[in-house]
Amino acid sequence: MDLIGDGGEIQSTLKEWTGQSIVPNVFIGGKHIGGSDAIMEKHRAGKLVLLLTEAGAIANASAQL
Repeated sequence: MDLIGDGGEIQSTLKEWTGQSIVPNVFIGGKHIGGSDAIMEKHRAGKLVLLLTEAGAIANASAQL
């Protein structure tokens, strides 16, 4: 974020919206999920495909990431 002119502003806004200024700051279906650690945790727990399916991001819940 330090390589773009408004990176600090983006991080401040993320902090206001989510309580986290980290990047990536992932939203699925309009719901804040968290950063990359949270995404990997969901994946390891077998919950990421369900979240993506419910959000309409993938068509088949049996798809493997």
